[in-house]
Amino acid sequence: MANLYRFLAQSEHPVARAVRAVRKVFVNFSIPAPRFVFKPLLWIVVGLRGTWYFLLRVFVCEPFFKACCTKYGKGLRTDVYIHWMQGKGDIIVGDDVIVDGKCTFAFASSYSEHPTLEIGDHSGIGHASKFVVGKRITIGRHCRIGQSVWMFDSTGHAADPSKRLSGVPPDPEEVRPIHIGDNVWIGDRAIVFPGVTIGEGSIIAPASVVTSDVPANTIAMGNPARKIAALKPATDNSLVYTS
Repeated sequence: MANLYRFLAQSEHPVARAVRAVRKVFVNFSIPAPRFVFKPLLWIVVGLRGTWYFLLRVFVCEPFFKACCTKYGKGLRTDVYIHWMQGKGDIIVGDDVIVDGKCTFAFASSYSEHPTLEIGDHSGIGHASKFVVGKRITIGRHCRIGQSVWMFDSTGHAADPSKRLSGVPPDPEEVRPIHIGDNVWIGDRAIVFPGVTIGEGSIIAPASVVTSDVPANTIAMGNPARKIAALKPATDNSLVYTS
């Protein structure tokens, strides 16, 4: 089969050239799209799609997520996907929170009786974000968590090579809670390591790896993330760059 594919793709034989010509016709085939015909059809398709997604979100996805929450406030919204839940823990969600797309919530109850994820009022979690909770992860109010952000307060494996080789779980002191202050913005694909505290009003640049605390009103970026600029309090959004 591979030889036949190479023959048809590369040979100058009349049969191979004819097959390539026919394939090109099919690949480039298109039909006219008169607006008076396809514009109404587009409205119908978009309307049906919107109605379907609305019903799916309101009657399936949001109720399933709320059923997984220990406590949730008014105005909790999800997207049109059922989030992935693993293990048993407490999810506490404030008012007007959106957990967008399809996220992963994994709990390891071997380190705490009630591993807890808390999300404050008016915060948003982006699509494909992942939270691994051994003890506690706290996200403040008015936070913006981008897409594919990963937070874990436990590595899941022991740091000691001998213990890791024998399959021993991490020591309790290796499981350290994460705290995200109010009005923090974490960019897409950022990773937040165990024990990190990010201060109020700070920004974490996309794809940054946060291994240590970030002070309040700070812009941090890189691997490992470091301070690149300071921010004035929330009443003044201007930047004060530092060397």
